[in-house]
Amino acid sequence: MNERVGDAESAGTIDLTARDVFAEWARATIRYADLDPNNHVNNGAINQFFEDGRVQFRTARMAPLGEATLAGFALVRYSATYRAALHYPGEVEIGTVVTRLGGSSYDLGQGVFQGDKCIATAEVTTVHIVDGRSARLPDTVRAILEAARSAGQG
Repeated sequence: MNERVGDAESAGTIDLTARDVFAEWARATIRYADLDPNNHVNNGAINQFFEDGRVQFRTARMAPLGEATLAGFALVRYSATYRAALHYPGEVEIGTVVTRLGGSSYDLGQGVFQGDKCIATAEVTTVHIVDGRSARLPDTVRAILEAARSAGQG
């Protein structure tokens, strides 16, 4: 595994500020409406970029499993660190990688980049839900998540 050490993320030893750790990528355009009164892209817009990255991850990696499988997940923890100002106009790239697999949950690490510059990182925990309760990750989902973990780390 090519785990990068450096940034003290709770994702463990993965440096979410390094572009080469991510398994899946999405692109987003910065809109004028994303600006705050200081002419920086607002943190709410950056959070939306992270969501765009998670949607791309799920679409690219898990859509073949069907909508019923995709509906069985809930985001239970989200933590973002804003590292640099982002300005309009432009585009960003959002990287996503699986950083941990549990029995009923998994963690994603994400980074928003403009060129080589890391603008923000996020850590997300998602739980598999069946009938309103956490449930073991199905083997098909686990295999897809494990592949996304390997792809980003080695």
